[in-house]
This record gives sequence, structure tokens and C-alpha cells, in this order.
Amino acid sequence: MRKLLLLLLITTFSFAQNANRKYLSHSWKNNLLEVKTSDGTYRIKPYSDKIIETSFVPNGEIFNTNSHAVIKTPEKVKATVSKTDNSVLLSTKDITMVINKSPFRITYSNKGKVLLSEKNGYIKKDSTEILQFNLDNSEVLFGGGARALGMNRRGNRLQLYNRAHYGYETKAELMNFCIPLVLSSKLYAVHFDNAAIGYLDLDNKKNNTLEYETISGRKTYQIIVGDTWEDLVANYTDLTGKQPMPARWTFGNFSSRFGYHTQDEVENTIKKFEADNIPVDAIILDLYWFGKSIKGTMGNLDWDKDQFPNPEKMIADLNAKGVKTILITEPFILTTSSKWQEAVDKKILVTDKSGKPATWDFYFGNTSVVDIFKPEGNQWFWNVYKRLINQGVGGMWGDLGEPEVFPSKAMTAAGKADEVHNIYGHNWAKLIADGYQKDFPNQRPFILMRAGYSGSQRFGMMPWSGDVSRSWGGLQSQMEIAMQMGMQGMAYMHSDLGGFAGDYFDNELYLRWLQYGVFNPIFRPHAQEEVASEVSRKDIITKAKAKKSVELRYQLLPYNYTLAFENNQKGTPLMRPLFFEEPTNEKLLNEKESYFWGNAFLVKPITKSGVTSTEVYFPKSNNWFDFYTGKKYNAGATESVKVEETTIPTFVRGGSFVPMIETIQNTSKYTVDNFNLHFYFDETVKTSSGKLYNDNGETPQAFEKGQYEILNFNSNNNGKELVLKLTSTVGKNYSSTDKTVLVLIHNIKAKRIFVNGNEMLFKTFNEPLQIPVEWKKGTASEIKIEY
Repeated sequence: MRKLLLLLLITTFSFAQNANRKYLSHSWKNNLLEVKTSDGTYRIKPYSDKIIETSFVPNGEIFNTNSHAVIKTPEKVKATVSKTDNSVLLSTKDITMVINKSPFRITYSNKGKVLLSEKNGYIKKDSTEILQFNLDNSEVLFGGGARALGMNRRGNRLQLYNRAHYGYETKAELMNFCIPLVLSSKLYAVHFDNAAIGYLDLDNKKNNTLEYETISGRKTYQIIVGDTWEDLVANYTDLTGKQPMPARWTFGNFSSRFGYHTQDEVENTIKKFEADNIPVDAIILDLYWFGKSIKGTMGNLDWDKDQFPNPEKMIADLNAKGVKTILITEPFILTTSSKWQEAVDKKILVTDKSGKPATWDFYFGNTSVVDIFKPEGNQWFWNVYKRLINQGVGGMWGDLGEPEVFPSKAMTAAGKADEVHNIYGHNWAKLIADGYQKDFPNQRPFILMRAGYSGSQRFGMMPWSGDVSRSWGGLQSQMEIAMQMGMQGMAYMHSDLGGFAGDYFDNELYLRWLQYGVFNPIFRPHAQEEVASEVSRKDIITKAKAKKSVELRYQLLPYNYTLAFENNQKGTPLMRPLFFEEPTNEKLLNEKESYFWGNAFLVKPITKSGVTSTEVYFPKSNNWFDFYTGKKYNAGATESVKVEETTIPTFVRGGSFVPMIETIQNTSKYTVDNFNLHFYFDETVKTSSGKLYNDNGETPQAFEKGQYEILNFNSNNNGKELVLKLTSTVGKNYSSTDKTVLVLIHNIKAKRIFVNGNEMLFKTFNEPLQIPVEWKKGTASEIKIEY
């Protein structure tokens, strides 16, 4: 601590804050440190050992306690406040905050390592307010929401105004999710807890300055630290909320396009999937379900009975096949909509200064927007959804929720348009999630949305990356967007597989995008009508190749569903940057193509045409095995890998367990009473573990309700003998079953094999070894291999 104080005092004069800001006094009570200065008061509150919140309240203002992002209740933190002649220190186990009195300055450190400090701190300009910080010259910065800028976003001034970027490819400075969160390679994050529009300046002037600028609202930020990247993301999602477990069908294949015009089209599309035995779990209906034309009908929010004469029967028939129906909805009510007069009469629309419904023109017609911040508007919108869910609809698509066009003149019950613009999609998702919890408490929501805010993951939002170009450039930006959003809590960020915008026709691109989609949170091909997006609508050769990707997606269901459970419990992203494992490897901080899919897989998508080989870096923690051929690659090596037409380079970490099943037509047929358990033996790995999480795939909070089982897998290797143990943990309200497990052990040359103490006699030992195990419920099973 003395060394830290000395360092801070030495650097104080070079990084002093606003020279006019004078320390006056401080008080510490009820876990709140208040520091009064000449121009305002700092309110400092520890949320945990690894999270501290700081708010500045300028003189003459009242502190706004309302956060749209934070839901964590402050823990009983063992925080201490001490003082010297020229400083006040607030310390938790991990964070030390030093407030230098003269010249005034605030610095944050983690276990003796200086993270960042306020530069000028709070600054008032004519029309905006700023919070300003010092950076060091070496740190790499991530965050700011969904963008295509390269992994390191330092040097950019990022607008915070959710807006669609139609047809983007390799660069998109502004997109649908603007999250006021910055993460540093020094393993800390700063979250600016204010919803109003503004800017994040990540050292754009190259003077080692981080700046948050906003038009109004809270001057509140949280400093979050972590021992690892996983820990940092876990702490951020503790603060803003964990993603609920999605329904299991969410991990299946979606049939989706813009769009299905009639009931016959919907039914015939699913029949094509069935005729070709292509697995499918859901079909998504774009805007033709409520109108024959693109323009003039938005806001009808009810079936066009000419085109869909019997929607209840259609949905019931699809449900009977195990296929969910998902409907697009938008918050815009056009003046030509059948709901316009009702919306006006019930006063559920945003208004102008006179109190009348605010209207404006955009692509789809003359319109207003539902005021979801007004209780009446919120309830009106939920009643629409409630009616549809009662008709059997299995999920909701919320489109244009930035909102796409939302002029500053509009007024809502929660403030002006620019004050709530970035939280419209966030609160729209909350409206649906809250409605499900109240009226359909036994159903997990599916909420597909293209706009949100910090913490939107806690509503079960499934974000996607917007109207990406159907091009190789469009594909190239997708890994970066998904990884960045996973680090920011939104672990289900995905893309329109195959690309959305334009009529570019390229089957190679389509197949490469689907091959990437196998190792993606959501597998949802979607596109404009010019080129079919559905696997079942492709030519015979392309269809056969694409079908293999769909089938592999279903074979990986046990593994992928277990990743969802890890995310639900810890906030861990499903897609993880390689630097999560090697945080000090500077080369990996900019790696935007290769990624981890869970802990077991290393994936390198192919994002250019005609590629026959590609370089892959194999992280140094383990040796790696080609998922398709079994070829071994050494830890820490960079090698040229041959690229096949039918797959993308995919590798499994040595010592990993990968549970899989045989292909099924959809998740209504899912069971782990029979499953395959792959183990990738690596003689350098002495111990390892894995698991399979299982529940009924439908009940909200099944784990918390004790309605689950976890199948645990452990390996021990002493250089002569490999022992695999299978044990289970069963929730108090779950009825487990006997399991038939085919254990496939890769990369081992066995001499003798014992299962539960009994030697198994094989004429030959194949690669991989295939060992059937009858695993009785409530017991442990053991496989011992002498090699």
C-alpha cells in the first residue's frame, strides 16, 4: 500500500484533475462514501470486492437513483476508508480508490496495479456533459456495443445512438447495440450508467484519454475488475444480470426469410424440410403475416386472414410436428394501420409538445411509435403478445427497435426521444419478458431483437447483427461482432446465416456461413427473397452439403445446451476470444477470426472464396486434435492447415469431453437416455473434467427449482493408465433415468480395458475406441484403460 501511495503521489501532478475542483470534506456511513468538492459531490458505493460505483452530482442537481442497467444489490463488502493529510482511501479486497485532496484527483487500482484515473473528471459543456479519464499508452480497449472496427477499438470516437447500418460489410462504426461499456486489456471495465445518447471517445485524439459524453442524465460509472477475462465478464453480468436459460429448441435450425406471404408457403416450406429429412425447430414469419404489402400495413399486429385464413390451425399443426412459429412485430403504428385509431383513442403513442400523437414519415409510411414507457402503452403492447401466445405462437421477433426512426421532437412518459432512444429495445424486451413471467410462467420466452442496452441479456434477448451484406465482407465481420458482444454480456449475438442484404448469389459463401453457424449461439439462415435462405430450398448439391452442417448442429445439442447453462450461471460467453486464455499475448488481442466455442473447441471460419489452406494458432494451454480427422497439433504452434470444402477448421482441446447425440428431426425428439461421449486423450493432460447439463428444456429457472440433472465426467491419467469416471448430480425435483452411453476415446492405443471393474475383450482396438456403458441412475461408472 505504501508503494502504491508513493506512486500515486509522484504521478499526481502530471495527471491532476480540474484545477478548479477543491476537496471540502468526506463522510463514510452505510457503505457510502460522500466526498464534497467545490463544484459537486461524489457518491462512491462498493457493490462487491470487484465493483465500485462512482457518481458525481454537480451543485444544484439532485442525484438520480434510477439505473436501467444495474440490478445487483450491493453486497456486505468489507470496505475500509482511511485518510492521510492529503488523501482519502477506499479499499475493498481487490480495488483501492485513492482520492487526492490537493490537487484533486481520483485513481483506481487493483491489487496494487494502477488501472485508470479521472483526468478532468466531470466537465460541463454548453450542450453536453463529459466524464474524462486517463489511460496508459499500452492498453487495448474493447466494448461500445456491436461494431465492425477490429477487435481493438482504441482510437475511435463511438457514437452512442442505436442505428441500423443496412448492407454493411467489413466496417460499421455505428450499429444497433450501443453499449456504454469499455473493457481494457488490463482486465478492468468501466460502465457508464446512463441511457441518454452521446459518445464514447476511446483515445481518438491519441492523448491517452477516455471520454464519455452525453446530452443529459446520470454522471455515474462502475469500475469492474477481474482476475481473468471470464471473471471480469462474470462480475459485469452480476451487476447487470445473467441471461436466462433459453428453451432447448432455440439451439435448433430456423427456417426464416423475408418473407412467407401465405399460410400455404409456410406449410409447404416445413414439408420440404421433412421430405428431405433436414432438421428444423422453428419457422419465422416476417411482416407479410399482417399485410400483403411491405408499406402501409405496419402496426396491424393481427393476421391478414386473406393470406393466412386459419392461423390457429397452422400453428397447432406445426406445434404437433415440433416446429415453433415466431412472428415479427414492430413498435411502429402507421396512420394507415388498422390499429391507428385504437392507439390514438387509448393514448398509447409518443406525443409532440402539444400532447398529440407525434407522427413522422419513414420507409414504411407515416407513423408514430408505441410509448412503452407509459403503463397504458406497455399493457396495450403486451395484450397483443398475449393474444398471439394464446394462439400458440412460440416466440417473438422485435424488429426496428432502435427505434429505426425516432425524431428528437417525440416525447415519452420517461423523457424526450433522445433520452430514451438507446433503451427502447431494452424496455421492449423487458415488457415481453415480464409479460411471460406473469401470464405464461411455465414457458421460456424467445425474444429475437436487433437493438438493446447494457443488461438486455437478463430479459432473454437474442440479439442479431442486423442487415449484413450477403457477401464475403459481410461474413468477415461476424466473429468480431459476436465475440465483442459476448464480452459485454450479450452472449447470443448471431447473424443472418448466409447474409441478408443484396442479391449476391454464391453457394460457397452460403455454405461457409452455415459451417460457421454450427459453432454459433443461434443457427438461423435468413435473407431477402432474391436468394433462398432455407437449406431445404437449395439445389440438390448445395442442399446435401448444407444438410451436413444442420445435422452436426443437432449432434452437438448436449454440448451447446451445457454452454447455455454455463452462461446462465456465470455469464461466460459461448464464443470466446483466444486472449481469454492468453491475456498477455499481444498478438491475440487483435485476433478476430479464430475463437473458442466453449472450452473444448477452437474454430477458424473460412471467410474468403477459394481458400485451400489457412494458418491457425493453437493456444499453448493444451495440444489440439482435428475434430474431423483426429490429427494432433502441438500447443503453442502456428501451422498451415488444409481446408476442406465441407467443413471449416475445427479442433478439440486435449483432455476434453464432448457429449453428442445422433441427428434428430427436431428437439421434440431430444433425449440423453442414449448419447455419445467423446473424450480426446492427451498424454500431457493429467486430469480434466466436463459435464452435460440436462432439464426438460422448457421450464424457466429449472436449475433453481431443482428440476435438472448434471452428468459429470472426470479423467485421471498417470502415464500408464487412464481412468474416466461418470457421476451425476440430480436436483431434488428431477427424476433421473438409466443412460446408455457410447464412450469414444480418441488418440489412445489401449492394451486392456475395464468397465466398472470388468475387463472388456476386443478383437481389435479401433480409433476412436468405442466403449458401451450401461449407466444406472444413482450410480457411478468407471472406465479404466491400460495403455
